[in-house]
Amino acid sequence: MNFKVNYDIAVVGGGIAGIQTALDIADAGFPVDIVETKPTIGGKMAQLDKTFPTLDCAACILTPKMVDVAQNEKIRIFSYSEVTDVKGFVGNFKVTIKRKARYVKEDVCTGCGACTEKCPQKKVPNAFNLGLDNRRAIYIPFAQAVPKVAVIDSDYCNMLKNGKCGVCAKVCGAGAIDYKQQDTFVEEKYGAIVVATGFNPIKLDAYEEYAYSQSKDVVTSLELERLMNAAGPNGGTLLRPSDKTHPHTIVFVQCVGSRCDDSRGKGYCSKICCMYTAKHAMLIREKYPDTDVYVFYIDVRTPGKNFDEFYRRAVEEYGVHYIKGMVGKVAPQPDGKLRVQASDLIAGEQLKIDADMVVLAAAIEPDKTARSLATMLTASMDTNDFFTEAHPKLRPVESPTAGIYLSGVCQGPKDIPETVSQAGAAASKVIGLLAKDKLTCNPCVAHSDEMLCNGCSSCEKVCPYGAITYSDKEFRGPNRTTLIRRVASVNEAVCQGCGACTVACPSGAMDLKGFSNRQIMAEVDAICK
Repeated sequence: MNFKVNYDIAVVGGGIAGIQTALDIADAGFPVDIVETKPTIGGKMAQLDKTFPTLDCAACILTPKMVDVAQNEKIRIFSYSEVTDVKGFVGNFKVTIKRKARYVKEDVCTGCGACTEKCPQKKVPNAFNLGLDNRRAIYIPFAQAVPKVAVIDSDYCNMLKNGKCGVCAKVCGAGAIDYKQQDTFVEEKYGAIVVATGFNPIKLDAYEEYAYSQSKDVVTSLELERLMNAAGPNGGTLLRPSDKTHPHTIVFVQCVGSRCDDSRGKGYCSKICCMYTAKHAMLIREKYPDTDVYVFYIDVRTPGKNFDEFYRRAVEEYGVHYIKGMVGKVAPQPDGKLRVQASDLIAGEQLKIDADMVVLAAAIEPDKTARSLATMLTASMDTNDFFTEAHPKLRPVESPTAGIYLSGVCQGPKDIPETVSQAGAAASKVIGLLAKDKLTCNPCVAHSDEMLCNGCSSCEKVCPYGAITYSDKEFRGPNRTTLIRRVASVNEAVCQGCGACTVACPSGAMDLKGFSNRQIMAEVDAICK
């Protein structure tokens, strides 16, 4: 079956995976739309200080690509937006995008920052810095944001809450402030959709033994990234969040929530934790030689190019104390110290370390939007809410649903080089799909015999791809009468030939083309002769 296709592509997610995918597709000449829930593209990589194993500045790598996206005439950015509905099938998707109200005219704002300087509401937790400092009610997430357009936080803006302020509108020389702005919905047509929804660290509320909710000096690895970043809350100086003093003893705890056998965490390895902990330890020892760094680990997993050498440098050159063992408890002390109780499995002894800071390598999980998006796309997910690939070895960037492709951590834990590689692979698959005038689908698809179908809907209920619909059709009855019957119809572009409908059909109306009962029995007969 051949049918016409649309040549626009949607990339859902504007992190490094979505950015690289969009750039590669646009370079091939196809129009691309990036849909990002945050006010700016960049994702988690924009929050990092350095990247392993080369210790390159993350912003130095990422921001040129963000600028390339903004300047590419083939790419549109739907920032501060989300996908609310998806209909159609490969080559003919109809996507509804909700554009959330910024209360700032995107095409008018110059990003000068005058509004953010004058806003009187100064005590809004800064989400980009993970709540480690405050921002204004109207803000630009960070200096290199793309698009560099301010956004008003409606939960904290006095004008939107009680109508008493309007300072930002008064100081805006471009007249970009619009307090009456509403959410809008746009419908776009796409030939393919690339999912690049990324990840988030897990919440640590259930891990009370580490005192994360009890002490400000117990932080996650991502929070440490912001504390060490030159654009972070301390201007690049590592200080304890509680009293702004320099820490002299820091303990890192590995596998917090990863490789868990209980309901609190995840059963899988988050893959990146060992390496970014080694990175943090090296940076701290290099900048603050007077600081003792301890790393408690289960295993050190370094399966990448130059990764093991990087870890060995941390131990041998920088003097980081790696201890094989588990941390049982972190107890805040009256003097502000953190008593770390742990085991050294190699030495066979219990340890007690009075630390100034404790850093938890929290497990990562798919973004919470992934589940609802998968439902709209009829895409498969595993028990951990990672998108499932069509084949783990031969088709790692394709979803079982035709026209849906996977890029980045939405498919499974991976580091930045792997993410960029997968982004390029997903882009090449999309280009290969749309490089043809017409799309040819899988010939092994379900087919309904309308004369046998009784309209029971059993096949529709079990179809995982939503390929089966029902319609009323006219049939010639006895004595020249006309009968109207409800029968099943299969969209061959959506059907993947799984055969679930053939098993569920009570009347035997459903068969797979090329694998009908008559054809299979004919093959058996031919073999047996």
